[in-house]
Amino acid sequence: MHGTTHAKRLWALDGARMTLENSLLIVGGTGKLTVPLPTFLIEHERGLVLFDTGLVPEAVDDPHAVYGELVEEAGIEMTSEQRVDSQLAAIGFQPEDVTHVILSHTHVDHTGGLSLFPHAKFFIQRGELGYGYWPYPAAAAFFRPADFDPIRKIGWNEVDGDFDLFGDGSIQMLACPGHTPGNASLFVQLAEQSFILTGDTAHSIAAIENDLPASPDANTEKAVWSIRKLKQLAAARQSTIWVGHDPDQWPTFKHAPEYYV
Repeated sequence: MHGTTHAKRLWALDGARMTLENSLLIVGGTGKLTVPLPTFLIEHERGLVLFDTGLVPEAVDDPHAVYGELVEEAGIEMTSEQRVDSQLAAIGFQPEDVTHVILSHTHVDHTGGLSLFPHAKFFIQRGELGYGYWPYPAAAAFFRPADFDPIRKIGWNEVDGDFDLFGDGSIQMLACPGHTPGNASLFVQLAEQSFILTGDTAHSIAAIENDLPASPDANTEKAVWSIRKLKQLAAARQSTIWVGHDPDQWPTFKHAPEYYV
């Protein structure tokens, strides 16, 4: 990589849960699966970076007011401790401490906390915002444009392809189109190890191993190639692939307040 250049700490912030038809998460999936909806916080000498923002914090009090029928359709469950601002507070941070927000894509379980960070710089892949406002019908129920409307006034940094956030190789946005047109994963280099945080490029380790996309993906061919890209990068960089939505993999990692260095 770049000598000793690396991010300082990585926290996995526990979020809400959804219980979905497994056929939505992986081609050929059967039954229902309860999946975690995490966000990730990365400390770098040049800022505090949040990857995704979870569900709308106020949904704890009245989920139907925020998500309507999706509460039942997606089996949304959320406690006050799982709000992204509560998760930050539990490790000593306030929303205003976050300097950069990287959005993997515009599905509801990633966009809900955007309005908490009006002072941050926002990064998203080119082509994603348009799809968020006008998605294909197969996935339309999983978008809530009201979540990302507040950032219109602030302005997004739209990036075209892989993007090195601080120019030092430590935090790299990886273009992984397929799930949505502007879907992204995140590479994080720490002092002792590196991770590829998949976002929704894949929904399980089985999907990674078998090149299996999700059935509502915007582009199946691109989704498969994005999975292959992550595997190739992980092999080249000796990185651990962390599939945020994999309920079996989730308990095997440290969660906040514990962290990786």
